[in-house]
Amino acid sequence: MLNDIFNILLPHICLGGFIILQLILSMVLSPRFCRYARLISVIGIALSIILLSTVQTEPQYFAFKNSLMSDSYTLLFDFEILLCGFFAALLTKNLIKTIKRNAYTFHAIFLTAIFGAMNIISANDFLTLFVSIELLSFSTYFLIASSKGYYSKEASFKYLLTSAISTGVFLFGVSYLYGITGSLNLSEIYELTANRDVSLMYSISAVMIVLGIISKLAVFPFANWIIDVYKGTETSVLAFLSTVPKLAIFGILCRLLVFPLGNSFELTFAVAILSLITALWANTYAIRENNVKVIFACSASANASYVLLTASLVSVYNLSTVIFYLLCYVIMNISVFAFLNIYGDKNPMNINDFKGMFHKNHGLTIAYAVSVIALAGIPITSGFIAKIYLFTAIANSGLIFVPFLLALLLLMVVALFYYLKIILPVFCECDKNTDITILKPVFSQKFVLIVTTAVTLLIGIFPERIIELCRFIAYNI
Repeated sequence: MLNDIFNILLPHICLGGFIILQLILSMVLSPRFCRYARLISVIGIALSIILLSTVQTEPQYFAFKNSLMSDSYTLLFDFEILLCGFFAALLTKNLIKTIKRNAYTFHAIFLTAIFGAMNIISANDFLTLFVSIELLSFSTYFLIASSKGYYSKEASFKYLLTSAISTGVFLFGVSYLYGITGSLNLSEIYELTANRDVSLMYSISAVMIVLGIISKLAVFPFANWIIDVYKGTETSVLAFLSTVPKLAIFGILCRLLVFPLGNSFELTFAVAILSLITALWANTYAIRENNVKVIFACSASANASYVLLTASLVSVYNLSTVIFYLLCYVIMNISVFAFLNIYGDKNPMNINDFKGMFHKNHGLTIAYAVSVIALAGIPITSGFIAKIYLFTAIANSGLIFVPFLLALLLLMVVALFYYLKIILPVFCECDKNTDITILKPVFSQKFVLIVTTAVTLLIGIFPERIIELCRFIAYNI
């Protein structure tokens, strides 16, 4: 047990210790000390990042009777999860001011969500995976409901209902797979099903398991919750919600598609079709919207569908594409929400509210524009490289998937319209009587915005090293 702890669990234990510390402080400290809650979370996440260096990756390490595992793949995703959590924690200053009495409880839940996400990545059996997903989900319900007001509570409840349905679908799939194989361990299931003719029940269980998992990605038919959640959730929580759960779910989903569920050809087509339907729904919905948060909700759903389509066409090249795309996406997404966090949580956040903002906030709006055009896939940004890499991966998957690629290209062109609709008002000329907001960010907000924007540009200009790393990770999964 001590070997297991020291070889795989030190970052998790560190986070667990800071969760307990936050809960103790929530009971003993006065609300006037609420500002220290954010600092404690930042320190805890930073220490966990440092402790990742203790995790054994070569060779793969299996712990606690093969229920957890670690390798270079899990290490990379754990690092990304902790990094996104670190940035999101820095953005919570404004939220802490409004929930003073509950600041330490909020950050305890925040760290618990990160803890759950890391365990999802490391899970090597369906029981551990289910518990970890529920840990992340329950934490997320409370994070969404942390803002004061009706909208956040409504959003949290709708997300809870959707998650409850998807959990039922997931468990049905797992129960059927257990009935077929007699095991819940991912490695054992792969050994039992590899290079064998699989039954129809295997394919049905694989589809149900994947459907239950991808509901967290706002993929059709579980996509409607994302609109209400983005409308009613505070921006620092959105920075977390749009990155950490996606990394965790895609991290385990790719492993499932490569190993225990990889023998179902029906699953590949089912996921590919759902991805296209989701992309169609998200991009067409965003065109008629003027609420900035709703547009970014549709963007999150659309980008998840692009990655999901690539992940479903299982190959090492496609897996490296997914890893690279996710890395680029989470960085530029945090950059967007860092700017919205600086702007403030005004509801509704209309496109016209940003009109002419460039003339009073040059640097901040340029950083925001870079992040949005990166999401759109404009050259010299990481988003452009990621989309080119993604197109290449789908094109190399076979002629049968060329129609999927053409449909995806058309939908991405449609998406350019609503990304430009967000950016253009920022730079337009205004009347003298127009009251333009002057933004006054604190250091932590500027730090997150500048760092993420710089990384977005650097990866766009010099992507070779990152692409090589992603290929190495994919080949060694």
